[in-house]
Amino acid sequence: MGLPLRATKASCARGLIAGAVVTSVLLTLGCQQDHGGRPAATRSTPAHPSAHATTATAARSPSAVPPHGTAAATPPRTIPSVRDFTAASGSGWRPGDNSRVVADLNGPLADEARMIAAELGLRTASGTAHRGDLSLSLAPRQSGGAEAYTLTVADGSARITGPADAGVFYGTRTVKQALRSGGRLPEGVIHDRPDRAQRGLNLDIARKFYPPAWIEARMREMADLKLNQLALHFSDDQGFRIQSTSHPEIVSSQYLTKDQVRQIVALGRRLHITVIPEIDSPGHLGAVIRAHPQLQLRNAGGTTFQGSVDIANPAAARIVDDLMREYAPLFPGRWWHLGADEYLALTVKDPQASFPRLVAAAKAKYGPSATVQDLVTGWLNDRARFARKLGKQPKAWNDGFVTGGIVKPDKDIEVEYWTGRLKETARQPQEYLREGRKVVNLNDEYLYYVLGQPGGFTYPTGERIYKEWSPAVLRSSKPVPDKTLTGPDRVLGARLAIWGDRPEAQTPAQVARGIQLPLAALAQRVWYPGKPPLSWSDFTRLAHRLGV
Repeated sequence: MGLPLRATKASCARGLIAGAVVTSVLLTLGCQQDHGGRPAATRSTPAHPSAHATTATAARSPSAVPPHGTAAATPPRTIPSVRDFTAASGSGWRPGDNSRVVADLNGPLADEARMIAAELGLRTASGTAHRGDLSLSLAPRQSGGAEAYTLTVADGSARITGPADAGVFYGTRTVKQALRSGGRLPEGVIHDRPDRAQRGLNLDIARKFYPPAWIEARMREMADLKLNQLALHFSDDQGFRIQSTSHPEIVSSQYLTKDQVRQIVALGRRLHITVIPEIDSPGHLGAVIRAHPQLQLRNAGGTTFQGSVDIANPAAARIVDDLMREYAPLFPGRWWHLGADEYLALTVKDPQASFPRLVAAAKAKYGPSATVQDLVTGWLNDRARFARKLGKQPKAWNDGFVTGGIVKPDKDIEVEYWTGRLKETARQPQEYLREGRKVVNLNDEYLYYVLGQPGGFTYPTGERIYKEWSPAVLRSSKPVPDKTLTGPDRVLGARLAIWGDRPEAQTPAQVARGIQLPLAALAQRVWYPGKPPLSWSDFTRLAHRLGV
């Protein structure tokens, strides 16, 4: 995935001041020039960027006299598209020789100001904004939520306001992309906010290890796409990839140190990306079982089941809880992913006959009518209860929520719906939604990037996501029929998921390239509701120009 424009382009940004220099810089940014003006318009419209961005040719910085014959403003070309743009007459804004980024440099927007200033090659300043400046400020009473922002371009200056620092940060991403795609910000007002609250990437580092620099590069690209979650699946049968002091015996030879995790989390904080940890249990614990073989699940005949622990053994719960307790301070964000998928005791024809130890434990804990299923659901609820005790909102994969039985999955666990490919039929997404559960979309038909493409998986394409998928398409290729169940308050968002089933199938560089357009298409669909305004060919050209 191409890296976004960085501080190394500072000299280019400063060069937007006169004739030949302007032309050179616009070409460097991939900009087109406008040779003629259309009548200016002032009206409120949804932001439907045109296929060909234009910019006025000016020989002076915005702090000087604007050029004659300015063209009508059109929405900036960005990924994701801005949701609402009200055009106005004027020359717009681009950095000039005297331009600054103005914010309270001792306040909550200091990081945002310094980041966009470095990317545009500008100075930062506190105090009053002048003509030609880009200013950032909080407006706590502004509507739209914490991730909303308003970007106003008028009288040769630009101003970003938002209820919280996250929204202002996303406004700076729009500025950065608009300058790269069109050379200037159009005159007018942008009101923008995400359609879905959870937007991001799921990364399996347990089966394929990725170094910190690779992860951080993806995070910077995610931030430019206004994505806000990175979920780390760091424990599985093939590996356990984060340093542990409570159980060092389970850690693989390649792993992230705690300091490296702190660095990733700190970068996430600056980029408004929450890093979500996942310790998958009671299945997918092969790395733990290798160090603790007494925890291995066995049936009545002694047959072992890969990756699954014996949940009748209290030591299995203790080790998982030890790890959750240890890592909770390392991941200060809101969520904890419990996994809970593919517990193999539930895949056999008759779990009660196959696992008498589990049946006995279930009856002892939940009563004489309890079954293996109840013990499994009880495990999920116990881990969710512990996550809440640690101050976390629990998440779990959809196949961890089983029906029937006397023990019901807790209602406040977020359902991460990926479909499920076990022998039994996976429950339809509308079942969870009708139960009043909150759901996050990880549809394996569109959003699963499984290395080596085993088991019928194929690498997702950005085109399919862009044209066919939406947050309501939770399973296969059809949306949930009842639209009242799939609004932003019910389907909270989506993530693209990278899984390392065959870790040597692609290099990290190939994975980075492979997810480029799928991730950009996902960003478009979770931010901008409805049909995307650009054709797919125009979208791909824009993605190439923006380097995302």
